[in-house]
Amino acid sequence: MTYRFSQNDQFDYEILLALGAAWRQGADVGEVLATAAAVADGDGEAWFTAWVELARKVREQAGRSAAAGRTVSARDALLRAAGYFGTALVGVDAVADPERRLAEVFPEHRACLDRFLTSLDPPAEPVAVPYENTPLPGYLVSPPGASGPLPTLIANNGSDGPLSCAWTLLGAPAVARGYRVLLFDGPGQQSMLFERGVTFRPDWENVITPVVDFLLSRPDVDPRRIVLAGISQAGYWVPRALAYERRIAAAVADPGVTRVVDSWWHNLGPDLRYLWESGDRATFDRVIEDALAEDGPLAATWRWRAKPYGIDSPFDLVAEISRYDVMPVVDRITTPLLITDPDGEHFWPGASRELYNTLTGPKHLVRFTEAEGAHRHCEPLGRALFEQRVFDWLDDRLAAADGV
Repeated sequence: MTYRFSQNDQFDYEILLALGAAWRQGADVGEVLATAAAVADGDGEAWFTAWVELARKVREQAGRSAAAGRTVSARDALLRAAGYFGTALVGVDAVADPERRLAEVFPEHRACLDRFLTSLDPPAEPVAVPYENTPLPGYLVSPPGASGPLPTLIANNGSDGPLSCAWTLLGAPAVARGYRVLLFDGPGQQSMLFERGVTFRPDWENVITPVVDFLLSRPDVDPRRIVLAGISQAGYWVPRALAYERRIAAAVADPGVTRVVDSWWHNLGPDLRYLWESGDRATFDRVIEDALAEDGPLAATWRWRAKPYGIDSPFDLVAEISRYDVMPVVDRITTPLLITDPDGEHFWPGASRELYNTLTGPKHLVRFTEAEGAHRHCEPLGRALFEQRVFDWLDDRLAAADGV
């Protein structure tokens, strides 16, 4: 399975994610492949423009379908449009005047997602989770025809993915299995970052505990069956939260992340790591800033990934990211935790098994292989297998918690 869709590594991976989203109607395979072919050279401006144009075209079709009373067609097109806007934004730091373009396109993405979620049966409920000085925005999505207290999944997004991705990867399969689902933006994620300027924090228990408090205040949530599942960098945030928050019945880290900074060193290389560890801030900053001044694909990726931390100095940025280390508290985790371990994990290779081997509480490691087409970070092309293995395990854990 050696498919390659773009000369840009990040863009190539985003195409795989878009193709996988088709499993939950978050994309159309033909639309994705046609757009990918048009931007295969990895040019950032072309990438951003092509995906925005596709998103707006699909959104316009949603409007025509809605006007004609074709609610299913309109709803499905809105989800695809939201996903394509989100795919475009991955390249926003490679375009001219990125802040203006971000301010223009991100509201379009969220408007499509909002219209999609509120067109579901039953409509998703927009919520505001009390959190420090500003509430966390989100949606509570329920399965059709359900009433009373239900198992509820907290969908913890990753570092820079759109909320539409959290829906297709975690939310939709959970709702299909009878869960309520909380989609939300935490500090540094999407609307909290772009609209409110709130950046990441390493002590994620101070995010998840208010989320659990909020859910426990609702009579439609079963307090014994709250699940926390996280994708990508949330493979760090989930176990970090579990080390302190005890009211979660079971959890999923896709994949396991022990030290967030390891993914940065994978790209920066051993020489820059040695320079940073030497403490020579001035030289490290100069070397990185000279590389960023070349304004190539790596510079755009750096800016996009650095944005949620809100730190300008490269040396200080790496120092902050180095604080995101779950190993000092991993022995505190007692919640049953499933960890995915895909072949070809390219952000945190080996971290899933390291986390699994270190855990002392209930744990389960689930392999996903290239031979079955479910390899790479977050199993982009193996979504059916992911859902079957992960949610069957969750169902078993919740049945045990419920005394069934």
